[in-house]
Amino acid sequence: MTGGYNTVSMGTGRNEFHPKKARPDLEHYIKEAGQGTLKQIGGAKNVDEAVIGNFMAARFNKQANLPGFVPMIDEGLLWKPAISVEGACGSGGLALMSGIKSVLAETADVVLSLGVEVQNTVKAIYGADILAGAGWYKNRKNGHAYFFPGQFSERAGAYYEKYGYDRARAGMKRWFRNAMENARLDETAQEHHNKTPDLDALYDKLKPNGAAFVDNLSVLDCSKVSDGASAIAICSEEGLKKIGISKKDAVEVIGFGQVVRDITSDPTDLTELETIKKAAHYALKDAGITVDQLGTVETHDCFSIAGVLATEALGLAARGEGADYVAAGNTARDGAMPMNTTGGLIGWGHPTGATGVHQAVTIWQQLTGKAGKAQIKMLDDRPYGMTINMGGDDVTVVAIVYKRG
Repeated sequence: MTGGYNTVSMGTGRNEFHPKKARPDLEHYIKEAGQGTLKQIGGAKNVDEAVIGNFMAARFNKQANLPGFVPMIDEGLLWKPAISVEGACGSGGLALMSGIKSVLAETADVVLSLGVEVQNTVKAIYGADILAGAGWYKNRKNGHAYFFPGQFSERAGAYYEKYGYDRARAGMKRWFRNAMENARLDETAQEHHNKTPDLDALYDKLKPNGAAFVDNLSVLDCSKVSDGASAIAICSEEGLKKIGISKKDAVEVIGFGQVVRDITSDPTDLTELETIKKAAHYALKDAGITVDQLGTVETHDCFSIAGVLATEALGLAARGEGADYVAAGNTARDGAMPMNTTGGLIGWGHPTGATGVHQAVTIWQQLTGKAGKAQIKMLDDRPYGMTINMGGDDVTVVAIVYKRG
């Protein structure tokens, strides 16, 4: 993969965002992200096919048939194959997998993979109903008005009960602080403009309040409503030669895991992300490496508790010790396993269909030294990165392992 590009992740937190003023539309984000990658790979003439990951444009924007927007990016893409894929918040990961499989099938040498979502088009409570489609909608009437915060509030509550409230909140607080501090280093991040001087004090002040929101999470534990798009080129070795890009400016995909669980069934254990665990371990096995060889991870922290649970799913921490692992600073940008180095979903933003592609762009930037102010030190004996993109409540998961070119 090479040529990654992110638009700004737009929403509350950005200085230029105003809910009552006109904002960029779906077409704008698709075009900006697509052209941003095309400029790096020699133009549309080098692209064999394209794929768009998106969750709910049909409801947020009343627009379907997204493949038809690909030629709008550049007239050089006219008459070339294009598809769209959907797996809720995991749609971006599916867009990456679609491109990877086309290259492996030798039906394409260069695939333009793009993810997009524009969801600041409705009030938050109506958006919550749209986003509930990422779960089993027949359970909607039994869930919280804010359906997905309610789902992960239940996970947080189960974790508090089993392992201790104070321990859990300490880890979740550090996850929040890491997200904000990392986002401040990336100019495209939704929380880039965050200037709160004492993030820990802010987190401690805003405690969970079921009367105002959900029982076990505050709004600081949640990713925000975001608009944005990300794109990257997925190439064979011949494709890299065609576009004239050196392997040192690309990342090699060396393993992946793509799995789903039954959306109509409840999780086996609320304190475990079982699908992430399976996908991540399949990806590591496919790559032939262990988790200790990873230099950085981008994981799907739609909520802070999901970040904590991901450390356990990966095997970085034992069951019930993920919060302690995070609280000790291990997932900070200078920690033992830097995670979500541009802010993740809580800090950078969560334009749902774009998130999986954004994660790949971040790993590409870090592994090739293109992350700017957000750059971390990559160790020679740990040249690998991983992305974990989750759709719904641990339902659709794509995990990919990358290596420095």
